[in-house]
Amino acid sequence: MSGLQNPDLKAVHDSMLNGLGQLSDYFGFSKVMGQLYSIVLLSPEPLCLDDFVERLSISKASVSMNLRTLEHLGMVRRVWTSDSSDRRKFYEAETDFWQIITNVLTGREMRDVERAISTLEVNITQLREALPQMSDKDQEIAGLYVERIEQIEALFRFALLILKTILTQIKPTEAVEDISNLKMD
Repeated sequence: MSGLQNPDLKAVHDSMLNGLGQLSDYFGFSKVMGQLYSIVLLSPEPLCLDDFVERLSISKASVSMNLRTLEHLGMVRRVWTSDSSDRRKFYEAETDFWQIITNVLTGREMRDVERAISTLEVNITQLREALPQMSDKDQEIAGLYVERIEQIEALFRFALLILKTILTQIKPTEAVEDISNLKMD
C-alpha cells in the first residue's frame, strides 16, 4: 500500500496480502481473490476498483471478476459513499468470519460433496446393471470397483453429515468463543 509510511505497518500489510493470497490459492480460489480481500479487510474506508488496480497492479477486468466472486461468497459488499455524485462502486470487507465460513461451506463445499456423491451413485448403478453381461473376470473387477466406490461414497456422506451438523448446531457466538479459548499464551 503506497500510503503506508511506517515500515512495520507496511511489512504487516504486505505479509497479510501474501498470506491471504496463498491461503486462497490453497483452498482452490484464485490468489488474487485472497489479495483483494486482504486489501479491503485492512482498509479503514471503502475502496473502488481503481484502488484495487493501483495496489495490485493488475487489470480492472481481473479485479472486477474476482470482486464479483468475493461478493457472491459474502466476503465483500458494495456500499454507498457520502459523495453521491461518484458513480463508482465501492466495497468493504465482511468481518463476520463465521458468516463467511458458512457462505463458503454451503455455497461451494456442500455442492461439491453432493455432486461427488451423485457421481458415485451413478457409477455404482451403471456397474450393477452391466454385471449380468460381463465375463466372470470382469464381474470380479466390477465387484471390486463397487466395493471401493461404496467406501468412498460412505466417506463423502460422512463429510456431508459433518458439514451439515456444523452449520446447523453451532451458533456463531459460540464458535467465536470456542476459537478464542484456543489461543495459546
